[in-house]
Amino acid sequence: MFRTADGITLVADVAGSPDAPTVVLAHGGGQTRHSWKQLFMGLVNRGYSVVNYDARGHGDSDWAADGDYTIPALSRDLCTILPTIKGPVALVGASMGGASAFYAIGSSPQPIAKALIMVDIVPRPAKKGTDHIHAFMTAHPDGFETLEEAADAVATYYPDRERPKDSTGLNKNLRASPDGRLRWHWDPALLNANPSSEPPLFTEHMIGVAARVTLPTLLIRGGRSDIVDEAGVAEMRALVPQTEVFEVPDAGHMVAGDRNDAFNEGVFAFLDRRLPLH
Repeated sequence: MFRTADGITLVADVAGSPDAPTVVLAHGGGQTRHSWKQLFMGLVNRGYSVVNYDARGHGDSDWAADGDYTIPALSRDLCTILPTIKGPVALVGASMGGASAFYAIGSSPQPIAKALIMVDIVPRPAKKGTDHIHAFMTAHPDGFETLEEAADAVATYYPDRERPKDSTGLNKNLRASPDGRLRWHWDPALLNANPSSEPPLFTEHMIGVAARVTLPTLLIRGGRSDIVDEAGVAEMRALVPQTEVFEVPDAGHMVAGDRNDAFNEGVFAFLDRRLPLH
């Protein structure tokens, strides 16, 4: 566990030798650290040290009493974790986690990482995709009576993904409320800090620090993503010229969940060059 300056406890899974290069995993908005399960184990098995944490207001981490879920706040939380790490670090962030890592790097007065992997996020995501996500996160404010109802909601949001025969894994993204209903495992105040807007609130933050993001950077993009379009990729490359792009065909915004093997291959190949184990 980690304790932030404003008193929030962040829960994390930490594994691997503390003397090895470290990969820090930052999940997307509305997700939990469990979304990285296969990548987490894959990195540990390859010999990396890994820190996989729940962002404030998500999963098992504390909710923010003041409702501050802005990108600067999330970035400060990440910077709480980094001083505890001995060796070189790579940051891997999906969507919200990627924006937070990008801002942390660009706003820090000194280098904080050796490499950055952005998972299906760019400074200016496509409005169609952000609207899609916002609609999903604002639906069902009263939660669900059963696990299957929650699975139905996910299937409606992501109709192209094959529905699992067993929905029990979804339990890690849900919490039981005092009224007995199941609700998503994140603070609803997250939506107040990140309302649907064009451009999203984090766009200005990211563009403002982009000139200082000079470390090796990989953008992993879902081939069917509605978040990262060609215009977004072009702007990312203009702002951060060293950006490499790795596309995962037949994957949407949830790249790791859609095509985990292909996604992991892209991560490992980049880290082999930019955060070598030996």
